[in-house]
Formats: sequence, structure tokens, C-alpha cells
Amino acid sequence: MPEIAPFKGIVYGPDLSGDAANLICPPYDAIPPAMQQELYARSDYNAVRLELPSEADPYAAASSRLREWLVSGVLAQDGEPALYPCFQTFEDEHGVTRTRKGVFVALRLYDFSEGEVLPHERTLSGPKADRLKMFRETGANISSIFGLYADSSRRADEAISEFAERNAPLIDATLQGVRNRLWRVADPALISVAQSVLAEQKVYIADGHHRYETGIAYRNERAASNPGHTGREPYNYIMTYLSNIYDDGLLILPIHRLVHGIESFDPESFIAQLDRWFTVWELPGRSALDEFLETGDSAKVFGIVLPGMVLGISLDPKPSEVLSTPVPEALQSLDVVVLHDLVLGQILGISSEAMARQSNLTYTSKTADVFEAVVSGKAQLGIVLRSVRVEQVIDVSVSGEAMPQKSTWFYPKVMTGMVFHSLETEA
Repeated sequence: MPEIAPFKGIVYGPDLSGDAANLICPPYDAIPPAMQQELYARSDYNAVRLELPSEADPYAAASSRLREWLVSGVLAQDGEPALYPCFQTFEDEHGVTRTRKGVFVALRLYDFSEGEVLPHERTLSGPKADRLKMFRETGANISSIFGLYADSSRRADEAISEFAERNAPLIDATLQGVRNRLWRVADPALISVAQSVLAEQKVYIADGHHRYETGIAYRNERAASNPGHTGREPYNYIMTYLSNIYDDGLLILPIHRLVHGIESFDPESFIAQLDRWFTVWELPGRSALDEFLETGDSAKVFGIVLPGMVLGISLDPKPSEVLSTPVPEALQSLDVVVLHDLVLGQILGISSEAMARQSNLTYTSKTADVFEAVVSGKAQLGIVLRSVRVEQVIDVSVSGEAMPQKSTWFYPKVMTGMVFHSLETEA
């Protein structure tokens, strides 16, 4: 039964919040250098200056800047604890408008072994060391993790939606084609509803695994150095955006693969090897590929883009019969597991280490980018995948296993700068 709590959020002051489109930014791991520069140019107070400073010592820069902004009134901490609903409205790839609804909360940190908060990815030491330095220097969660829960009654969701319909948002900002709206809920009755619903749920990490594990490490550090540790201090919690898997706006995009740098790669030989394990169809173009993937049902199907050729392939044997090592059933259900083991590993000879280094593999979420990369010669071939289903994410989380690298992209990213969470002031 994970505990959630309201917290005294740190938000942009009223003089700036009306210009929030120039203040918010994506999370640090979704900001390439060119975007970082563009965000810096948007405003002297853009959240990127806290989330991913460009200074030589980014941690000290973020810390001093956070203090300065609080003193000057650029930022202000709310006087009473609250929950912060956040709705993100966007168009999907088919032009359909969707709104994903969620709420920022302070989520108590649990070790994964406790079974209250469950991951679906493995983490790397480098990003965790980076975020731990940021936690130490700033004493704050600048960006949140993204968690899911499964409540088919939607009781808390409906109560929060009704509140949002009756009240104007604190922030209404559009960035990268996504409209982001934030509200503040301090009503004890509404907070109690949300807490009672979440008390009956598990939380599944959708995005932010490194930040969550960093939160645990930071909590442990602070607890060990605090003789009066009670477990109620704000460092025992981490800011989390929670969304229901039954929310109509929840969207997972596929992450496609671009293969490059394979010595003596021969398309004909590659197709012949595919034909050993897959039924192979030559398709007339992208629209036919989209239709092929949509009608694949439970089969393991992929799109293969080669120079002058588009293929649809469907695995003939069971995954357990072709994988090089036994894997749990929860992983066998994933297209990407078969792809990485059989196609990338056994057929193309790309090692797991090379995949991790992206020596022969890069990623994109846009099918159009796959075709462009192959036509331009940037990639020797492209592999188009279907989206992972949220039920598969939960199955893997519950199993204790981990998905391969770059398996899920929950779209859109939760924006940084909507609200910040102090790890020093009581939640």
C-alpha cells in the first residue's frame, strides 16, 4: 500500500507564471545539447537552468540559482501542502487529440524488495551518480518520476477532473505541441480520496527509474546522518506524477531501431536468414507496413526497411524455441525481446554490449525517420516495432524482470518546471 502525501510545492511566482511556456522544459535525459541552448535562450528563468545547467559545475549552479530564485520571488513555496493535478493535451500520430491526466504527489520511497513500487528497467551507475550530486546540492526534486497505478473505478481521477473543470489552472503552457495545465488541490477531502485510492494500489515506474533509485540512495544517506530520523522527513519521499493505466490519454510510443556499421552487410543474405525463422512479405510501402503491424495481433511481427524495399515479417516458431537463452514468460511476450535476441543478436551479430554503446544501433520514435535514415544511407536497415502495451509493462514489473533498453516511451514526457519539491521542508 504505497503512501502518497501532499507537499508544499515550489512554483513560479505570479509575475512569471503567465509566461510558463518559456519556463518549462523536458526532463534532463530528453534534452540534447541544441535543445539545452534553445531553452536557455527562451528565458533567464527557464527550468533547464535548474534541471540541466550548462555551467562547468552544473550542481553548484543549480543549487545557487534555486536559492536565488526563491529569495527574489522568481519561485515561491506554497504555504500549505497540496496535490498538483497536471493534464497534458496533445495530438497522436493519427491526428487525434488526447489528454493524459495525472497528479503530482510526494510518494514515499520504498525499496523494490518491498513490492510497493515496481520497476521495469535496469539502471546505469552514471546517471544515478549525476542525479545524486544534484539531489545533494539542491536539496530538491527538480523533476519528477512518472508512475502508473491501476484503478478501474477511476474514483480519484473523476474527483480530480471535476475539480479541474471548476477551477482555472495555475499554469497553462504549451511546449513542443503539448499543452500542460497544472492545478493546486489543498482540499483535505479531495486529498483523502486520492490517498485512499492509492493505498490500495501498487505503483509501477513508467519513467524515471534512475531518479527513483537516486531518491532511495539519498534517503539512506540522510537517514544515516540524522540521529533524530523519524521516517517523516521530506527526504523520505520523492515527487511523482501518477497516472491511471485506465486513463484514456495514456500513450506508449514504439521505439524503432536503426542499424548501422555492420561490416559486409548484404541485404539478400539477411533476408535469407530471416526466412529461416519468419514468414516474410514484401510490402508496397509505409501505409501497407502500418496496416501489417496493426493486424499482427499476438504474433511477433516487425517491419524491415531496406534500400528500395519494405518487408513485413512474422515469427513462425514460439519465442521459447528461438531465443538463445531461456527467459521468463513475461519477457517472451515482448516483440523487442525477440528482436534483440534473434534478429539483432543471432542474425546480425550485434552484441548486447554494442547495443548498450549504440555502436551499431540508434533509436527513433518516428516511422518517417526510419525511412529517411535508410534512404539517406545513415542506416543500413531500419526495424519498425509496435508499441508495448501497458499491461505488458505491468506484467514485467510484477515478474521482477527488466525490459531491454529503449523498450518504452510514454508520451508525452512529464515537463520539468510545473512544480518542484523541496527535500528540506516538511511534506
